[in-house]
Amino acid sequence: MATLSLTTPKTNAHNRRSFRREIPPYTSPAARRPIFRPFCALPRIPSTPPTAPPGELYQPFRPPPSPLPSHYRSLGLSERLDILRNRLGLWYEYAPLISSLSRDGFTPPSIEEITGITGAEQNRLAVASQVRDSLIPPSFAFPPDLLPFFEAPSSANLLYELRLLNASQRVAASLYIIERRLDAKEARELARAMKDFPKRRGEEGWKSFSAASPGDCLAYADFRLSREVMEEGERVAALERAMVAVETEEAKRTIEDEMAGGKKVGETEGEEQDAVPVPVVRLRYGEVADATSVVVLPVCLAAEGEEGVEAAPGWCRGEGEMGVVVAERGWRRWVVLPGWGPAAAVWERGGVVVEFGDGRVLPWRMRQREVEEGVLVVVDKAKKEVAEEGYYLVGGGGGGRVLGVERGRKLLEMGKKKALGGVVLVVRPPKEDEDYQLRDEDWE
Repeated sequence: MATLSLTTPKTNAHNRRSFRREIPPYTSPAARRPIFRPFCALPRIPSTPPTAPPGELYQPFRPPPSPLPSHYRSLGLSERLDILRNRLGLWYEYAPLISSLSRDGFTPPSIEEITGITGAEQNRLAVASQVRDSLIPPSFAFPPDLLPFFEAPSSANLLYELRLLNASQRVAASLYIIERRLDAKEARELARAMKDFPKRRGEEGWKSFSAASPGDCLAYADFRLSREVMEEGERVAALERAMVAVETEEAKRTIEDEMAGGKKVGETEGEEQDAVPVPVVRLRYGEVADATSVVVLPVCLAAEGEEGVEAAPGWCRGEGEMGVVVAERGWRRWVVLPGWGPAAAVWERGGVVVEFGDGRVLPWRMRQREVEEGVLVVVDKAKKEVAEEGYYLVGGGGGGRVLGVERGRKLLEMGKKKALGGVVLVVRPPKEDEDYQLRDEDWE
């Protein structure tokens, strides 16, 4: 009979090893990084710094040049303060000392306390010195023999006014100052005129003046001023100043045409400017709400023609303690304006407001510089008799509009003695980027 032996089977050593996790030996993170093997050879970095030429010290950092003149660089702090205190030397030579003291920790009040030079004068000297340095050849074509003109102490005030100009404009302005012997106030006006001239591109008469001529820029500023003032004496004085400053022939002819008989550029013979200008008002945002008194006037469109003007209510006024507005007849378009003098007078007598979609259809002198914007023309319907002075609302105008505004003299020359009404006020829409002061525009 066979017997069974209960023996534990032998464990295969190979099988035990197959289930055992092999733990690799510890290695540092740096050793586990992959080795980068470039495909091309990198340039070798020299182990020693580059050598300087014989007799010179190698300097890897080159500091900016000192703004001080060479004969001031070796001076100590007390010596520099003494130069400023006693104004030793020329103004453009000791002016850089102010900047050096600022870098050393001095403030304008402390410099003023020690040297007596006010903060405004410190700034003027430092800026004027930089303007003078921009004129020194070979940077720009400024004659070296003219530089001594700016050695006088008062020359700092002249050069300070040229700080707003670029380098080439400074050269031209400096030559003009020397030639005309301008003072500081006149130099300021010249610099402002040269800075402002490019911004006036497209205005009437601008092309006749040259931007490269400082005198033309100054003359154009007076030319524009002559078109903005209302008094004849001020207009003539501005044109006379322009004639003194102008340099080019074309600009001189333009000014002469302006002065001849009070005629404007492009005006035909026989057209005189004796009409009284009509007040032009730029309405402000919220001005009606802040006004102590207001007027309510009927409005008709320029395209509605004479029929629209005649159909508008002849009068409307406030009645009762509550000031309820009562009109002669019903109307669907109304406008509320502040109680300005001309508008209040029309409201009492009876008037109408005509809305023009483009204000350039009105006979304004500076028509080319005006942008397209709507205007409201306040008309006194009681003034139907045409006089030489004044402007009147007429019908049958050209240019695609039915109503128009003409001068009284022109209407009389055409044989028209009656009009729809006299223009007493022009209201322009509000703008955020324009001055809101009431002003009179020049009219043709």
